[in-house]
Amino acid sequence: MRTERNLTRLDRVFARLDREPERPAHIDVPKMSRHRVALFAATLAFYGAIVWAVVITSWLVRLDWQVMFFRPYQQWSEIQWFVDYYVVLGQRGPTAVMIAAWLGWRSWRQHTLRPLLALGVSLLLLNVTVGAAKLSMGRLGPHYATTIGSNEMWLGGDIFPSGHTANAVVTWGILAYLASTPAARRWLSALSAVTSLGVGLSTVYLGTHWLSDVLLGWAAGLLILLALPWFEPLIARAEAVIFDLRDRWRSRRTGTAPAPTAPVEVPVLLKPVDTAQDVSPTARSPRAPVYLAPGPHTARSERTPVTPVGSRRPPQTDRVTRGTTSTARP
Repeated sequence: MRTERNLTRLDRVFARLDREPERPAHIDVPKMSRHRVALFAATLAFYGAIVWAVVITSWLVRLDWQVMFFRPYQQWSEIQWFVDYYVVLGQRGPTAVMIAAWLGWRSWRQHTLRPLLALGVSLLLLNVTVGAAKLSMGRLGPHYATTIGSNEMWLGGDIFPSGHTANAVVTWGILAYLASTPAARRWLSALSAVTSLGVGLSTVYLGTHWLSDVLLGWAAGLLILLALPWFEPLIARAEAVIFDLRDRWRSRRTGTAPAPTAPVEVPVLLKPVDTAQDVSPTARSPRAPVYLAPGPHTARSERTPVTPVGSRRPPQTDRVTRGTTSTARP
């Protein structure tokens, strides 16, 4: 009795990894729809509102000071060890390496550079926009505040907006942006939202950021993700240029580059040879390959059986044919 082993989930995963990589026939590229434009405009308005509320030292600044004096890291000190590790999910170096490794493997499997190029563009936008905002507003953090109740703006700091929060939104949100199915996009969007929310609150818990810093960091990261479809044509052109350079480098390395054209020579006219009259004794007539049978193809039942004439064995003088009398040997 033959029994077949049921494949486990791990077996199916390895079977999928062993398949030949291939480029998908259709890659779902997000487009800048009206809904996305509306979300971008709303997020930009929220960004401006947070900046204005901090500049005029409104109720938001008072809330920042109240949370700072509450000192969450002293109120719930038993979870500080966990928060110290969890906040690493917002650091640019470790998260960029992890996400780049995953997207690099995905680029190799799909024969496309779009995942890595999208990550590179998003990180470049993150460094430019968030870095420019930090340096231009120069806000000091809670641990370096000088005047109670002030907004601590333009004092040479680099804390507003929160870089940890914006980085968590972009690096984990890019996975949802590059998802290939709507279901995966929904799940990854929820996962990135929870992760970035936790990273932002972790910085408030540790006292390294004001609450308004975290709010502005969320808005800054979301603006980058919402604006990525505008950069898709640039990503496509960059991918085409990189693949073209790769093909040229391969052709030069293997020596398959087109050779320089030789000078054109004047063709020589040859006289036609009459094969019926002038045939050299050493010339051979063209014949069909060995694997092609000569003549028309016939079925086995229509072929004439061929039997050999005579015996295939060599003649033997001492062998006597049946029915004859053998002579006595001397």
